[in-house]
Amino acid sequence: MADPSPTQVLRDLRKLQAHEVSIIKLSEPISSSSQQDARQRTSDASTNSTDAPTPSGLQADLAHYKELFAKLRFSYVEQVTKEKFIRAIVGDPPLIVTMQENLQLEKENAGAKSLLKALKMDVANMVTDLEAKGRELSRRYETIQMETARLEELPAKLLELEAHIEDLKQAQDTTGTDPSLNMPLGKTRDLVMQRRREQQELARELEALQAKVPRKRKEAERLQAELQPLEAKRTNSMAAAKEAQRRKEAALGGVADDLEQRARWWRASEGVLKQVLDIQG
Repeated sequence: MADPSPTQVLRDLRKLQAHEVSIIKLSEPISSSSQQDARQRTSDASTNSTDAPTPSGLQADLAHYKELFAKLRFSYVEQVTKEKFIRAIVGDPPLIVTMQENLQLEKENAGAKSLLKALKMDVANMVTDLEAKGRELSRRYETIQMETARLEELPAKLLELEAHIEDLKQAQDTTGTDPSLNMPLGKTRDLVMQRRREQQELARELEALQAKVPRKRKEAERLQAELQPLEAKRTNSMAAAKEAQRRKEAALGGVADDLEQRARWWRASEGVLKQVLDIQG
């Protein structure tokens, strides 16, 4: 059997909520029968509870009714006792109660009181259990209401997620045929871990190279300082060679036959100077 859809679950919940039963509705017959008496009372909380029943109003009504029943019971017992006493006195013959009868009545009263006390304890325990169950049912009802509200939002969210999934599928189809984009989750995680290891290795190599930078910089500065005198010496040597060549050409008077030989000599001299100075011209 297939699982019910969210729409079917919502429909069932709405059907169940259509037959809602609450303490307020259960109290309507009592409230309607006691409206006349409630209008004569001066308690603001009790009057408000008749107009719009609330937990605090119902609690005030309960306290008020308990007080009324206590007064009514006292008046009833007092009236019945007076009536019996008067009938006993004016009766013919008068009712005479012996000591033994009083002791028997006291014994019966003690048993009745014990039974009444036990019944009261049972009723108190029952009321406590009912209150606990009522609070639990109230919490469960509120939870169901919140879950129902969330469930009503699910169909729209499901449609939105399905549309988003379709967009992702289309985007995946248009990204090309890169194998790394179509790997399963396990292989993708392995690839990510491998890339992270490579990144860490590159970071360590970069730190090692950065640690060598100051030493290399100092070495380059030292070589630059050594190169400057050699550059100056090279410049001076080239200037002296040019001057010597100029003087020799002037002394020869521009004879063309000796030019080739002098050129070879100057090139050889320049090569020797470069090897001695260890420079490149």
